[in-house]
Amino acid sequence: MNALPQPDAAPTLAPMRLDEVDEVMSVELSAYSYPWTRGNVVDSLVAGHLAEVLRSAEGELIGYFIAMPGVDEMHLLNIAVAPAHRRLGHARHMLDALARRARERGVRTLWLEVRDSNVRAQSLYRRYGFVAVGRRRGYYPAAAGRREDAVLMSLSLDASSAALGPGDAD
Repeated sequence: MNALPQPDAAPTLAPMRLDEVDEVMSVELSAYSYPWTRGNVVDSLVAGHLAEVLRSAEGELIGYFIAMPGVDEMHLLNIAVAPAHRRLGHARHMLDALARRARERGVRTLWLEVRDSNVRAQSLYRRYGFVAVGRRRGYYPAAAGRREDAVLMSLSLDASSAALGPGDAD
C-alpha cells in the first residue's frame, strides 16, 4: 500500500515565552541590520505586550511579532520573518492574527513605523490597508552614525476594514 503524501501542516502562532528569546534573537539578528537587543525583547514580554511566535509544523521558528496595546489602539513594535521563509505569506498571516487580537480587545487603530528605505515592507503594509500618515525624522539608527526617517502608518480596524483581500506575501 502506497501512502499518499500529506500536505504540509500550516504554521501556528502561540504566545511568545521567555525561554524562546534566544530563538527570537537569532531571527532578529538575521532579519535586521539594526536589530533589537535581547533586553528590548525581554522588556516587552515583562511589560505584557502582545507577543507571538510563528512556528512550522516541525517546530522551527519562522517569525514573530510584538505589539504594545493602548486604550483603543495597538502599536506594532516589531515583526520579523526569518530570511529563509520570506515571501511565503507569513508576515501577512501574522498581521491577520494581530488585527484579530486587536479587534478582540476593542482596538480601533493599528500603528507602526517602518524605515523610509524599506519599500518592500511599506508595500506589504499598503496592500494590507495601512496608510502613511506621517514621518518621524531620525527615528532609526543608520550607517556611519547617521539616522533614518520612519514612515508612520496606521490601519483603521472599524467594521468596514474587517474584510481584507489577499496580497503579495512577505
